[in-house]
Amino acid sequence: MSTLDEPWLADTPPSKRFPIYTRSNISEVFPDVVTPLAATGEVWRGAEHGWRNGLIRFGAFEKDEFDSEHDEMIGIFGGYGYLNVSVSRVMGVRMPGSNPDLVDQSYFGSQPGVPPYDPRPEDVNPELTARMGEIINWAMTADSLPELEEYRTRAADLRRERPDLGALSNEELAKRALGIQESLFIPWVSDHFFLIYAASIPVGGLSALTAQLGVPELLTPLISGFGEVDSAAPSLAMWDLGRVAQSSPSLSTLFGEGIKGLDARLRQSSDPDAIAFVKQFDDFLYEYGSRGVNEWEMNTPTWQTHPDIALGAIDRMRLADESKAPRANLARMAQDRAEAVATVRSKLAGDDAATAQFEALLHAAEVFLPARERSKTSLVRMIGEVKVPFRELGLRLADAGHIDRPEDFALVTRQEFDDFVANPAAYTQTIRDRRARMEEMAALVPPFIVVDEPPAPSTWERRDAQAANTATEGVVLQGVAACAGVATGPARVIHDPSQADELEPGEILVAPGTDPSWTPLFVSSAAVVVDVGAPMSHAAIVSRELGIPCIVSCTDATRRITNGTIITVDGAAGTVTVGQ
Repeated sequence: MSTLDEPWLADTPPSKRFPIYTRSNISEVFPDVVTPLAATGEVWRGAEHGWRNGLIRFGAFEKDEFDSEHDEMIGIFGGYGYLNVSVSRVMGVRMPGSNPDLVDQSYFGSQPGVPPYDPRPEDVNPELTARMGEIINWAMTADSLPELEEYRTRAADLRRERPDLGALSNEELAKRALGIQESLFIPWVSDHFFLIYAASIPVGGLSALTAQLGVPELLTPLISGFGEVDSAAPSLAMWDLGRVAQSSPSLSTLFGEGIKGLDARLRQSSDPDAIAFVKQFDDFLYEYGSRGVNEWEMNTPTWQTHPDIALGAIDRMRLADESKAPRANLARMAQDRAEAVATVRSKLAGDDAATAQFEALLHAAEVFLPARERSKTSLVRMIGEVKVPFRELGLRLADAGHIDRPEDFALVTRQEFDDFVANPAAYTQTIRDRRARMEEMAALVPPFIVVDEPPAPSTWERRDAQAANTATEGVVLQGVAACAGVATGPARVIHDPSQADELEPGEILVAPGTDPSWTPLFVSSAAVVVDVGAPMSHAAIVSRELGIPCIVSCTDATRRITNGTIITVDGAAGTVTVGQ
């Protein structure tokens, strides 16, 4: 057996009852190899049981349908996280007005190689279908979700109550980080998963209705332009900072010297504009600093721990034309939504029952689509308060020579963690060995879909050996429409949001997958094209709020499109045309 095929300490066995898994959607949350601390601690346990709890609350499953001893909702194969598709297909069978094909569309978009649904008698459950019907009726009439305000307040309290971390011992840092995580993660994730399913109700209903009326293109504007979407808020604040930097010659000079070390140069400057900018930037970091890359991992950068990442996005907005102002785009999207609503209402005139259903679906969309993003934002802010003491601990242990990098604290398991904090030198070589193994796995491309047993990692394609036919002049790549609009410009393939300074104004962002930390790059892009995703993925949601033409599930776009190639993105048609 190849050393690559030796089980990673975080790998889990696949479910026998629910055998199909995918990298879709989870690649927004866990794009990289999952660390031992996340996989064996409350993060993975919270995701597994939070998803179960969300399904049970939604009425789709009974508790005893799940394996009490092994994970089923999510899996780790070859170090990479996977979501279970079979479970969601069963929900599609049981949910009124849904089916497995609609579930597949929400997960896969137009991705190839998706195995067909294999029906089983136990998938049908009239009692649970009736229960979900009650939840759907509730969702169509709910006016508010007060628990979300409680979570937002609690997350803000955690930030306000943060102690002086420099005064805490290593044990106290670990206690604070783990205490927040282990007391809040499961209940907050449980509600988040419930809201994901609740948000799918109006989207599915409006999709079916617009298709029935012969105007499927109106779905996107109908679920756009709500405003007050929390995951878009940092981009608005960044735009304001970018305008401040643009208007100041001294700040433009500092930014023009490059992003690396920019935060330090700004703070060392005695220029009044720099001093004022730093104060505004610190306010921004206080409010949004928990955002960053790979947000559910405990050792990944946030804007607060690595402020140059945020400054890189602000720099791109500094260079952007005023026509890219996100508030103007928000207003345009709101107008487009009003026009789409008026069109559908006119088509339904005289059919009171259909009109009432449409109005209820609109109301549910207005409540639950922003609610899903508010839930995620509060969750990430809570996780941010876990990351900060972990970061302080990692910096100390690295300075002492016990670990090679501050991020390496996450390479021990939760079961080892208390002893690691007390005796870090005992884990130095173990951590080095695990880092080397993670780098081996990171060099591989995990299969997009796993059925039954995952293939041996030694058979996976290597990233440095990947080859795809480069799209030539006139080739049209098909994806899934996420946000309407047409844009033409040079492509910029970016694999990590920390590469923000490579994106030039007017370029079209082409990415493998995105999470909310990518959002600021959207603002300075002419359009966004993503390899994977679906109409309810974060790239789609945020693009609709910012008014950026967007296509998701455009398979191999990052491999087939080269930097500088002129492409035209049609967000309504879901197409990318290569060449002018």
